[in-house]
Amino acid sequence: MKLHASGEDYLEAILVLHKKMGMVRSVDVARHMEVSKPSVCHAVATLRDGGFLTMDEDHFLHLTDVGREVAEQIYEKHRFFTDRLIEAGVDPETAERDACRLEHVISETSFQKLKEAAFSGSREVIPSDES
Repeated sequence: MKLHASGEDYLEAILVLHKKMGMVRSVDVARHMEVSKPSVCHAVATLRDGGFLTMDEDHFLHLTDVGREVAEQIYEKHRFFTDRLIEAGVDPETAERDACRLEHVISETSFQKLKEAAFSGSREVIPSDES
């Protein structure tokens, strides 16, 4: 099943909340993402049907191995872009918003190349056109 950006956002939110709180329910996701409970219910049903998460008898959400893998990849991209944008002087709120967009559109190949370039010891300086 191909995930849309919104599905990736839900998985990422569940991962973040799980790290923060331990156990996560749909209401926690709705509050965190500032969306309606019916929106979360619809997303949870879709993600459950796709094999990305499960819900136990107490209505707690659990990422499957596949769901966790996708969530971790998206979260890694989110943190990477947020940190790079803040380092470049973007205010944190804008950096968070922009990182949320970037994390969904960049290819895995390009992301890995950017990561390598960012964390290699030798950063090439590109001269500006201004003299």
